Amino acid sequence: MQIEKLRGRALDQLFKAILSLRDLEECYRFFDDLCTVNEIQSLAQRLEVARMLREGYTYHKIETETGASTATISRVKRCLNYGNDAYAMALDRIKEKEEKQTKE
Repeated sequence: MQIEKLRGRALDQLFKAILSLRDLEECYRFFDDLCTVNEIQSLAQRLEVARMLREGYTYHKIETETGASTATISRVKRCLNYGNDAYAMALDRIKEKEEKQTKE
C-alpha cells in the first residue's frame, strides 16, 4: 500500500499537530504558518474537485468552477476510484456535521 511509503517520524509529527487543532481558526493559523497560500489553495482545490466528482459534475464544469487542470481532476478521480477512500470519508463527515448543525 502506498501509505507505507509515507510513514515516518516527521510525518507522524505533522499529522499529530493537525489532529491537535481545536477549531477552524486554529487551522487557519496553523496552515498559514505551515504552507504558502498556493499550497493551501491547491489542497482545498483537490478536495473541492473530489466533492464535485462525487456529485457527478463534468470535467468541463469542474475545470471552469475550480480552475483545476484536467490532470488534477484525473488524479483526484483516480484516488476516488482506486485510493484509500479518504476523500469520501472526509466529505461524508463534513456533510454529516453540517446536517447535524442544521437540525440543531
